[in-house]
Amino acid sequence: MDIREPEIRKEDILVLSDPAFSPEHVCIVTGAGTGIGRATAVTAAANGLTVAAFDINAEEGEKTRRMAEALGGRLHFFKVDLTDDAAVASVVDAAAKLGRIRCLANIAGIQHIDAVENFPMEKYDLMQRLMLRAPFLLSKLTIPHMKASADGCGAIGNMASVHAHICTMNKPVYNITKFGLKALSQSISAEGAGKVRSFTVSTGFVKTPLALNQIPSQAKQRGISEEAVVRDVMMGKSRVKEMMSPVEVANLFVFGFSRFARYLVGGDLLFDGGMVGTY
Repeated sequence: MDIREPEIRKEDILVLSDPAFSPEHVCIVTGAGTGIGRATAVTAAANGLTVAAFDINAEEGEKTRRMAEALGGRLHFFKVDLTDDAAVASVVDAAAKLGRIRCLANIAGIQHIDAVENFPMEKYDLMQRLMLRAPFLLSKLTIPHMKASADGCGAIGNMASVHAHICTMNKPVYNITKFGLKALSQSISAEGAGKVRSFTVSTGFVKTPLALNQIPSQAKQRGISEEAVVRDVMMGKSRVKEMMSPVEVANLFVFGFSRFARYLVGGDLLFDGGMVGTY
């Protein structure tokens, strides 16, 4: 079983015909230095959007920029700490100078495994600030730009999870933030008059550093192989026994941003291999 993070190949990218996918329109992507954020930034750029890629890791962010440019895309990287309100406002202003902000993908996130009774509150505060407050602030800052466009349209995609549908043990704050992102998407959509849409993307485990870095420690704790962790622990409830690739998730964001998703208003794209439906 191959449990490495896969490359982003051109042939795996969903490319859609959409007049709004043009260089004049800006797509902001957070967490663009690795994993799903990187794949979404590259995929949005490959679809003709000008991408403003946000991440705290400048070295990895520059790699993302080079990957997008190798595919003929336009991507500008901005180093930013999403827990710093002033810094977030500054990079949104910078992104607005690249064109009209049309799309926002809130993807940045971290994980901490602990039971509620043992969970460190400083980690709780960090996860809440990064994974729920920052998406709220970015939405607050970008919606006026979307409304000011010629057609008043825009879309905000939030990276949720199967953990926005079910709660598993030792991930209480991750669960809370993902449920919260569904509420944020529905709240934005309730106010957006069908023009400013928001949606969530909910997947099972994806081949990203966030997920893959958990495998060795789980294997050691459980006394099983890394392959068994993926097959029996991570994918145990899934009917598809292979983790998704980041670009497969990125394609869902691109679809959600496109003209083909105009009825995706506060909805959730659940691509989980049957994990939730058969839970």
